[in-house]
Amino acid sequence: MTRHDRVRRSTAPAVNRAIRTETARRVETVRESPERIRRRLHAIDAEWDVERAIETLSSLLTLGGLALALGGRRRWLALPVAVQGFLLQHALQGWCPPLPILRRLGFRSQQEIERERYTLRALLREQIGNRHSDRPAELPAVH
Repeated sequence: MTRHDRVRRSTAPAVNRAIRTETARRVETVRESPERIRRRLHAIDAEWDVERAIETLSSLLTLGGLALALGGRRRWLALPVAVQGFLLQHALQGWCPPLPILRRLGFRSQQEIERERYTLRALLREQIGNRHSDRPAELPAVH
């Protein structure tokens, strides 16, 4: 099982449904326009997955706790210890305390993002193929 499956399994079913529903809504919104599909593909390229959000949050809280501890308040060392414990828990089990919050905010797993990208690229191929039915459809490069 991949870590992305563990994230979805560790997420409340209602939140997973909301994420799937929102993804389907986005796809439907751009379905008929190759230009809108391309813009959505570019937006996806800039999207942060939940793993990146957890890693960034963990780093910020750890560095903040260490900085405060270096300022003379040793009790702040508890923050980096707790945060790194949660990060280890996430790495091993796919769950940590910030995960439910980040998922409710709409952060998706990399696999969920890739599924939307694949769907949009297939729609774009279909759109291009319909416009140029006398030659094979080519998918334009999307970064």
